Amino acid sequence: MANRTFKTGESREQPSLLPARIEDYVGPDNPVRAIESFVCALDLAKLGFRHADRGAEEVGQPPYDPADLLKLYLYGYINQVRSSRRLEREAGRNLELIWLLKGLKPGYRTIANFRKENWKALKAANRSFVLLARELGLVGGTIVAIDGSLFHGDASKASIFTRKRLGDQIARLDQEIEAYRKSLEDNDAAEAKKVGKDRAGGDGRGDGGDIGAKVAALMAKRSRAEADLARLEENGETQLSLTDPDARLLVKNGQGIAGYNVQTAVDDKHKLIVASEVVNDSSDVRQLSAMAKAAKEALGAETLQALADEGYYSSFELKACEDEGIIAYVPLPEGNARLEKQGRFALKDFNYDGATDTYRCPAGQPLHPLKSRQKNTSGRIEIRYAARGAICRTCPLKVRCLSPTTTYRTIGRWEHEDVLERHRARMQGAGDLMRRRSGIVEHPFGTLKCRAGYRHFLVRGFDKVRGEWSLMALCYNFTRALNILGFDGFLAALAKTLAVCRCILAALLQRILAAPEAFWTNIRQRLAIGRSVPA
Repeated sequence: MANRTFKTGESREQPSLLPARIEDYVGPDNPVRAIESFVCALDLAKLGFRHADRGAEEVGQPPYDPADLLKLYLYGYINQVRSSRRLEREAGRNLELIWLLKGLKPGYRTIANFRKENWKALKAANRSFVLLARELGLVGGTIVAIDGSLFHGDASKASIFTRKRLGDQIARLDQEIEAYRKSLEDNDAAEAKKVGKDRAGGDGRGDGGDIGAKVAALMAKRSRAEADLARLEENGETQLSLTDPDARLLVKNGQGIAGYNVQTAVDDKHKLIVASEVVNDSSDVRQLSAMAKAAKEALGAETLQALADEGYYSSFELKACEDEGIIAYVPLPEGNARLEKQGRFALKDFNYDGATDTYRCPAGQPLHPLKSRQKNTSGRIEIRYAARGAICRTCPLKVRCLSPTTTYRTIGRWEHEDVLERHRARMQGAGDLMRRRSGIVEHPFGTLKCRAGYRHFLVRGFDKVRGEWSLMALCYNFTRALNILGFDGFLAALAKTLAVCRCILAALLQRILAAPEAFWTNIRQRLAIGRSVPA
């Protein structure tokens, strides 16, 4: 045998009696087979995918099966291919996709429209996988961690206007218009001095015409800015996006982007995303109860522990969680500590006695409740407690308690302050839980942003963005479950779940067929009763 410099492949011109099958190029443990099995197990019509319930009797050019397009997107997002044009190219050259789609090559417009039109069905498919994870025992169902992360939208910062920015733009345009008008007046004055001079070679009117056109363009731009500002004031909104109507300028931890705030609730057992939502508010303060409630419903839990960072602290949200049977753990914000900086006693220095409904000041004197209620700046209804002026005037701690303009001390207590007291008591021994929080909830964001590179959305508008996020979350959960269970374990668990569903459906069908006469007799009786009722 002669020595060879390199290994050589087969000749492209070599004829073959039996060409290789596509099936031979995809190994038996290739993850693409897990995508095939999962999509085939879904009831796409029930999930709401367009054309999923199309019958064979319908006329016209048949559309692509939504199952095939869903397989294409799952494969693409798992393998960091999101662009519809790239997916179109991959469908024609990627052997795994050729196997998965059975040689179909949909165009990029068809691929892109599927993602836009089926955003609600994609959310339902994501929820269905969470239910599957519950059946497979991949979620603990007792502890979830909640957090938000900013994702870039398909819009630039320059395309988003705030009221202040529009006001500054109008003021700047007024200055430019005034400068051009002054220039026109100067040109007219200069032309008036050239009486009797031959102007055939150039009389300056050309420059004046150019200036007039620029002034007209600036006036049109100013009118648009005024219309945008009026629309903001009419709708009560703070920002206006010209590219993506729902994208906003968001700032968190010093990072400013034009995009969306993605909220997730992550189960602690295997760090699976059990609930998520996309909002366009940079603050997390109003998201705690909604996310915790969604996670509780997805997990089917009677009680749930929800962990969040300091940015989620809100007395209203804590009460809403408690009303839903959710035990929230949120660090207490330090605040500005205005009274402590002034060397004065704060609310924490006063002790509440529930038996007598009074507060005790640091000097041991009582503060009794007033009859009237007061709404503070945050909208909370508070009960005011006041000390006696005669006692405060002679108190040795007066300097540390009262301001120079007050004669007695008053403090406010929220009407649901017991909720906050229970929360403060819980947080005293919650150090281990709070240390676990970041390790739970940061895992999905780190995987999606750093490993997969998903830091922005390709679509515009809340509905489409939520659909694309559902694809991201579904692919993260899918890959995570496949890594935990292994290929064989995943397919076996999926087959077992489907077998249980088939047994339930068969039992229901058998019960219906067992007594058809009684069933239809009952239906006839109900119909007869309905017809006998007078209108």
